[in-house]
Amino acid sequence: MGWRESEREFEDDVLDMDTLGQLFAKTVERNRDAPAQRYKGGIYDRSLAGPVVDPAPDGDYAVLSYAEMGALVERLATGFRDLGVDAGDRVAIFAGTRMEWAQTDFALLSAGAVVTTVYRSSSPDQVRYLLDDPGATGVVVENEALLERVLEVEEDLDLEFIVSMDDLSSTYDDRDDICTLADVYERGDEGYDEETYQSWLAERTPDDLASLIYTSGTTGQPKGVQLTHRNFRANVNQTYRRFGPRPGKPAGTPSINSNTQSVSFLPLAHVFERTAGHFLMFASGACVAYAESSDTLKEDFQLVSPTTATSVPRVYEKIYDAIREQASESPIKERIFEWATDVSRAYYRADSPGAGLKLKMTVADTLVFSQVKEALGGNIDMLVSGGGTLSAELCTLYHGMGLPIYEGYGLTETAPVVTTNPPEEPKIGTIGPALVDTDLKVDETVVPEESTDTAIGETGELLIKGPQVAKGYWNKPEKTAEAFVEDNEGRWFRTGDIVTIRPDGYLVFHERSKQMLVLSTGKNVAPAPIEDSFAQSQVVEQCMVVGDGEKFVGALVVPNFQYLRDELELEDDARIVDSEAAHDLVQAEIDAVNENFEKHEQIKRFQLVPEEFTEENEMLTPTMKKKRRVILEKFDEEVADIYPERASDRPAEAAD
Repeated sequence: MGWRESEREFEDDVLDMDTLGQLFAKTVERNRDAPAQRYKGGIYDRSLAGPVVDPAPDGDYAVLSYAEMGALVERLATGFRDLGVDAGDRVAIFAGTRMEWAQTDFALLSAGAVVTTVYRSSSPDQVRYLLDDPGATGVVVENEALLERVLEVEEDLDLEFIVSMDDLSSTYDDRDDICTLADVYERGDEGYDEETYQSWLAERTPDDLASLIYTSGTTGQPKGVQLTHRNFRANVNQTYRRFGPRPGKPAGTPSINSNTQSVSFLPLAHVFERTAGHFLMFASGACVAYAESSDTLKEDFQLVSPTTATSVPRVYEKIYDAIREQASESPIKERIFEWATDVSRAYYRADSPGAGLKLKMTVADTLVFSQVKEALGGNIDMLVSGGGTLSAELCTLYHGMGLPIYEGYGLTETAPVVTTNPPEEPKIGTIGPALVDTDLKVDETVVPEESTDTAIGETGELLIKGPQVAKGYWNKPEKTAEAFVEDNEGRWFRTGDIVTIRPDGYLVFHERSKQMLVLSTGKNVAPAPIEDSFAQSQVVEQCMVVGDGEKFVGALVVPNFQYLRDELELEDDARIVDSEAAHDLVQAEIDAVNENFEKHEQIKRFQLVPEEFTEENEMLTPTMKKKRRVILEKFDEEVADIYPERASDRPAEAAD
């Protein structure tokens, strides 16, 4: 039996169609004594630490079992009910990824609430919108800093309570509507009744609304995607069918199961981590450890020794950059590293590596890759990438090192996973085939024929039909109507993404249709593949391709300031941007990348920019996607320098 048939016929206790509250209650019963969460000490002033859970050692992790997490969730759900939460009420979580986020999520869902999410980086104006639009009756914040952000706009809201995960100072003692998560637990502990709690779970159905997750807003005002318990539960089932412990998997094939240990660090406010790093993991009986931050991943991975993690391409690029930077400490180390990476790619691509290549791979692993794997805890079975395209060359390198990355594709509106590479048969350069019970097709009329590549298959805007597809947007019937198209096969969600569906069923992602550049010559250019080609560059840190309405493709380039400071012996970033030598080095990188693209896709001119694209300067979304419109506005003068002949009448770049 092939893996596709095996997926569909797979049977397991994890596979069910119930609500998310019931999902959690059942996994607690199956895995009572197993570890559920690992949390780090010395980071937060956790209100739960001490009265409810044991404080974790500073700089190290403590563990909660499923039974302990289950009891905590039950009491929090009861406490939220005592605060006035009723079935269908919208309650927001405004916090970073940490154990209390997960506990609060399951508690609110079990109490019958609809969880709406707010990114920790949200400004006061964004907080106002993300609490007002869903009509949130309460919000759970991370700490006093985020509490103050809520209080700054509370007069425009109709909040009944605000709960802080961390301890609060006496400043708020006179506010009866502000309390800590430990206070909620205490209320719940006093009033908990098993029969009443079970009645709350029984009242909810799979078709009830579970969560409102807001789009990033890079194309305008964020839209609240209405995701039901069925949407999430179906997607958990679909991804578990692909990654779960199915009988007959070839020896050594990684899977997600009750022995899985993951590290969670992406925003739980985003649907990717919420499903893949949260709902799926807990349904499987896995243990989830929460990283201190994305900047401490090396330390956290070594402390936890995870078997898996979910991430976005930018993090895998950063890990590679750190490995390469360490290797460049001496010319000998650098040459060994470059040799080893060439060997790993050759080894992975070889259908049947000979004795000589096997020997080289053993040496490369001893000298380089074993250290990389140890730096990630020494226990990684697989990594998952989503939320953007991953460079095929970089993905090949990871596979060759023995750290396979399985790339997939999804959207907020699809809860989110639509496709992903199967561990049995990954195909690098693709985003994998569709999950079980997911129908795909393309609208070929959306993209002019000349914009497609030479890949065999059907190319156009991807349309999706399946149980994970959301019913629409909150209070936006017009936007909902625009997002769907109906034919004799049913109702299809229009993704706005240009893909090729190959004859083998695997998809190749090209670009968001709104981000496709249309040159004045009529040629279409997809920026993402060009930008991804710089993922392993030692000189270029980030690249954003421009050129909509122009005669040729240009680029805004963030140089690798650290490398160029050392290489050119320049002391500040401003001098690097103006340095002719730096421009020459970047030009050489661009020339090398251009060789892999058609003439009309090649970068003809570029400008160095003095600032990295980050979430803090609002040039990246919380999931590290470029906010193209913001970047274009920030560096409009640099774009004008790329196209000086049209500086006065240049049309605006396509909005992100």
